Amino acid sequence: MSRLRTRFQIELPLRGLFEHPTLADLAAYLEAALTQASPEHYPSIEPVQPLREGRDRPLPLSFAQERLWFVEQLHPGNTAYNEPAALQITGTFDLDVFQRCLAEIVRRHEILRTTFPVVQGQPIQQIAPTLEVPLSIIDLRAAEQQPDAVQYWITFDAQYPFDLIQGPLWRVTVLQLGDRQGIVLFTLHHIISDGWSKGVLTHELATLYRAFADGKPSPLVELPIQYADFAVWQRQQFTGDRFDPQLTYWRRQLGGTLPILTLPTDFPRPTVQTFAGAIAPFRLSSDLTQALQTLSQRTETTLFMTLLAAFQTLLYRYTRQVDLVIGTDVANRNRAEIEGLIGFFVNLLVLRTDLSGNPSFKTLLSRVRDVTLAAYAHQDVPFSQLVEVLQPDRRGTNSLFQVLFVLQNAPAPAIALPDLTLTALPIPSQTAKFDLALFCQETPEGLLVDWNYSTDLFAATTITRMAHQFEAILQQILDNPDITLDALSDDSSVLTSEEQQSVNQQLLNQQLLNQQPLNQQPPIFGEHRPPKKRKFQAIAPKTVQIPQSAVVLHQFSQSDPPFPLVCSQIWLRSILK
Repeated sequence: MSRLRTRFQIELPLRGLFEHPTLADLAAYLEAALTQASPEHYPSIEPVQPLREGRDRPLPLSFAQERLWFVEQLHPGNTAYNEPAALQITGTFDLDVFQRCLAEIVRRHEILRTTFPVVQGQPIQQIAPTLEVPLSIIDLRAAEQQPDAVQYWITFDAQYPFDLIQGPLWRVTVLQLGDRQGIVLFTLHHIISDGWSKGVLTHELATLYRAFADGKPSPLVELPIQYADFAVWQRQQFTGDRFDPQLTYWRRQLGGTLPILTLPTDFPRPTVQTFAGAIAPFRLSSDLTQALQTLSQRTETTLFMTLLAAFQTLLYRYTRQVDLVIGTDVANRNRAEIEGLIGFFVNLLVLRTDLSGNPSFKTLLSRVRDVTLAAYAHQDVPFSQLVEVLQPDRRGTNSLFQVLFVLQNAPAPAIALPDLTLTALPIPSQTAKFDLALFCQETPEGLLVDWNYSTDLFAATTITRMAHQFEAILQQILDNPDITLDALSDDSSVLTSEEQQSVNQQLLNQQLLNQQPLNQQPPIFGEHRPPKKRKFQAIAPKTVQIPQSAVVLHQFSQSDPPFPLVCSQIWLRSILK
C-alpha cells in the first residue's frame, strides 16, 4: 500500500484491497481515487534543514516518543521499554569489520545519536554530530559454567536501564564463547526503535559487513530524511483540521464509558504498575496454521483477523463480556520514505468488537473484519492524541485497554555472509506493559504464540491453561466455523467443569476486588501476596576487581581503562571456582 501511495500520491485505505481483489477492479478504483485527489491530501516529508548543515534548532519529539518520555518521568529507570535482540555467531567473525559497520550505521541514522534533554520545561530531540559506538566485549571462553554465564549477561544487558538525557540509548555487547562461536546482544530503548527497526538494523549490518569484509565501500543509498524530520512533519499535520474526520471516527467508536476487561486474576492488582512480567511460549502445529490460513482466505479475511476473533472468543469465555476492547500494534510505515529508517514509528490501535447475540464464529469474524479495516483506515491518529481527546477515566489500568494482540510481520531479512552465520536467538522477557499480550509469529514449524503476562496478576499455570484452551477453540472453529460462541464455550475440551468452577470463583473474587479501594487488600485473598520483583536498584552491589587471568573479562572498545565489574558474588563463585 505504501508503494501505491507513493507512486500515485494519494491516500489509499486497506479496505480498498479487500473490496477490489482483482487487478482490473483495483485499477478502476485507483483511477477513480486519482480524479478526486489533490496534492494537499498527501503532503510529503521534507528535511527540516539540509542534512549536511547539521541540526542546530530544537527538534520536537514525535507523539509516540512523547508518550514514552512521560512514562519515564512516572517510572524512572523503567526497563519495560528496553528492546533487546540477540544473534548467535558461528564462523569467522571480524570484530574490526563489525565495528566499522556499526560506526557507519550510527552515521547514517541520526536517531542513534539522539538524546532527550529538557529545555524550558519541554523535552526535545538533541542530535549529536558524532557518537562513539557503545560496544562491549565479554570474554567467556574459559568459563566452566558457560551457559549460566551467557544467560546472566543476556538478562543483565536486557534489564540495565538507559538514561534518556545522557544517552546513548542503545548498546551492543559481544559475548565471546569460542574461536568460532559467540553471541551479539543489541539493546535499544523503544523511544528510538521498534520491531521494524530491528529488521532495518540487521539488513544494514549484513550488507555493510559483506561489503567491508571484501574491501568495498558501503553500497547503501543515503537516506533522504531522518526520524526527526518525520517528528516535525507529524506535528505539522495536527496543526490544522486534516485529522478531524479520523478523530470523529474514534470519538464515535470509543466515546462514552469504555468497558474494563474483567479478566479473572490470580493475584490482586497492585496499586502501582510494576511492569513485572514473563513470557510463556506456545507453538501451534503447521497443519493447524495452514488450516487457519485456508479459513481466512475462504472468509475473505486475514490470519490476523481469524486469530483475533478466536482470542476474543477465549476472553468472552472467561469474562462473559460482549463489549470487548483490545489493542494492537501497527507498523505505521505507510510511506516509502520512512520504510528504511530506524526509529519509533509503531502506533497502537484500539479495536472494539461487539460479541452480543451469541453469534456464530463466522459472524464474529465478519464483525472483526469490519472493525479492523475501519481502524486501519483511521490509524494515522497517534495513540497519545487519542487518549488526550477521549480522556478516559481508568482506575489503575492502562488508558484504553488492558490486553494486546499482535501478529508480527516485521521484515526479517535473511543473513548470508561468507564463512559466518548469524542466527536470531529468543530472549526471555521479565517485563509486561499490559495485563496480557499475545504476540503471534509465523514460522516454518507453525505459529509461535508468545503469551506475555503480568506476573503481578497471573500465575504461570493459568497462562498455560489459557494457551491450551486457545488451541482448543481454534480447532473447534476449524471443524465448524458456524458454531455459536455459547455452543463453543460449553464444550468440555475448552474448559472442564473443574476449571469452570475455578474461573467462576475468580470472577467473584475480581468483582469483590473492584469494589475495594485501590489502596486496600481485599479480604478474599487473605494473607497471600504475589512475589515481589527484585529490582536491580534495590540490590546492594559488590565491587570486585577481576585480574586479566580470570575467566571473565569485561573490556570496552573505548580507550578509557576498564572500570570494576559489578556483579553477584554468588554468580562469581559459581564460575571462578
